[in-house]
Amino acid sequence: MGSNPTLSAILIPGADTIIKKARQVPLVLAGFGHVGKAFFGILQGKDESLRKRYGLALKLQAILKTDGGFISDSGITPEDFPDRPGQNTARSPLWKPGQTIESVLRTVKPGVFVECTPSNIQTGEPGLGHLRAALKAGWHVVTANKGPLAVDFKGLRGLARRNHLALKYGAAAAAALPTLDVGLYSLAGAEIQAIEGILNGTTNYILTRLGEGTAYEEALKEAQAKGIAEHNPALDVEGWDTAVKLLLIANSILGLDLTLQDIKVEGITRISPELLERTKQEGKALKLFGRMSYAAGRWKAEVSPAAIDRSHPLFGVSGTNKGITFLTDTMGSVTVTGGKSDPRGAAAALLKDIIHIFAPLP
Repeated sequence: MGSNPTLSAILIPGADTIIKKARQVPLVLAGFGHVGKAFFGILQGKDESLRKRYGLALKLQAILKTDGGFISDSGITPEDFPDRPGQNTARSPLWKPGQTIESVLRTVKPGVFVECTPSNIQTGEPGLGHLRAALKAGWHVVTANKGPLAVDFKGLRGLARRNHLALKYGAAAAAALPTLDVGLYSLAGAEIQAIEGILNGTTNYILTRLGEGTAYEEALKEAQAKGIAEHNPALDVEGWDTAVKLLLIANSILGLDLTLQDIKVEGITRISPELLERTKQEGKALKLFGRMSYAAGRWKAEVSPAAIDRSHPLFGVSGTNKGITFLTDTMGSVTVTGGKSDPRGAAAALLKDIIHIFAPLP
C-alpha cells in the first residue's frame, strides 16, 4: 500500500499551492506586555496553519513600545532578538528609539493594527489615540484594550464604518470566552431577553478560593502570581473590568448605547465572612455577575456578587474560567463556559478576530 496522504492534503486539496498564494497581511502591534508577547508567540507557532487553513500570511512589521519600536519590512521573527523577545532593546538591530505609531502607520502598507497597551477606562489613552490614528490611516483594528471602547465605543465604531474598516474587540469582551461570537452569530434571529455572565477570571478565581477557605489577601496574591491579576487589581476586584465587558456585549449584541455611567457596579471587596459562611452552608457558590435584564420597556445593567445554587448553569464555573448565559425567545437558555483568563487566551482572541476580517464565516 502507498503512504497515507497528509492531513492537510485531506482537508485542503492543493494545500501547498495555498501556501504559495497566501494573502499577505501587514500587522503592527502596539504594546509588548504579557498579551503582546503571547500574540507574538502564537503568530510564530501558527504561521503554516494560517497559510493552509485560511490563505493568510500575517507579517508582523512593527512592534511598538512607549520609547520606540522594532521595525522590519520583511517581518519580525524571534531570530531578530538577541535575547528574549522585547528584552535588551538596544541590542536588536531592528530597534528604533523614538519611533511613533503615527509614523509607522504612514509608512507601512495598511493591514491590521493590533492594540495591546494597558487599559485606562477613565481617559482611554494611550490606546484611544492609537485606534483613532489607525482607523484614519486606513488600518483595520483588533484590540485587547478595553479602555478606548469604554470611553468612546460609539465614536470608534462610527469612524470604522465611515472608513469601511473592521473594528474587532473580542479579546476585550472576555478574551477566550466567545461572548460576541455566540451572541452575534450563533443566536442570530433569536430575541435575547436576558444576559448573565461571569466575565472576569481574577474575581472568579478569588471567589473560588474564598469558598475553599482561603483568606482574601492570600487568594489575591495567588491570582497575581498566576499573572491573571495586575499589580493594581482594582479594576478587577471592584467590578469595573466586568462592567466594561458587559458594556461591550450589550452595545454590540443588543444594539444599545450604554456608557459606564449606566451600569450599577459593586465588586467583591465588601464580601463579609458571614456571607461566605452562609453561602457555604447552603451549598451555593458565590460569583461576580454582569447582568442585563429587561423590564418595563428598558434594559437594566448591573454588576454585583450573587450566591447561586447548583441548578444555575454557571454554578460549576470555577477558578480562572468564565461563562455566559443568554436567555432567548426561540433558542431557550444558551450557556458557554471556559475561556480561562491568561495572556495566551487573550492573544488567541486577537488572532481569531484577524482571521474573521479576511476569512469570514460562510
